[in-house]
Amino acid sequence: MTLKGIWSPVLEVRDLGSEQRAVVEFEDDQVLIIRQEEETFALSNRCPHLGCGLSKGRLEGSILVCPCHDWSFDLRTGKFVNAPEIEIATYECKFDSGKILLRSKGTNS
Repeated sequence: MTLKGIWSPVLEVRDLGSEQRAVVEFEDDQVLIIRQEEETFALSNRCPHLGCGLSKGRLEGSILVCPCHDWSFDLRTGKFVNAPEIEIATYECKFDSGKILLRSKGTNS
């Protein structure tokens, strides 16, 4: 059981330069972390269409395009651009003591 709201270190900041991406395991999910200029985004690495890995997708500003079938997702919200009712999980992230931390979406029970 993972408590909701707990911050966990997943990656060293030095291992993810600007304009780079990395995939980490977190809460039974593969999470794609993207550093883009001054912002860092964390979202599920699986496209909801057919489960393709989004880490190989292309970036168009704040839009990540799936490499398999061109589905486009907003990095900030995880929403599918053409149908916002479809979305991928996003995770809050922050930097602390040279590490990138993700916030748990677990349960409080």
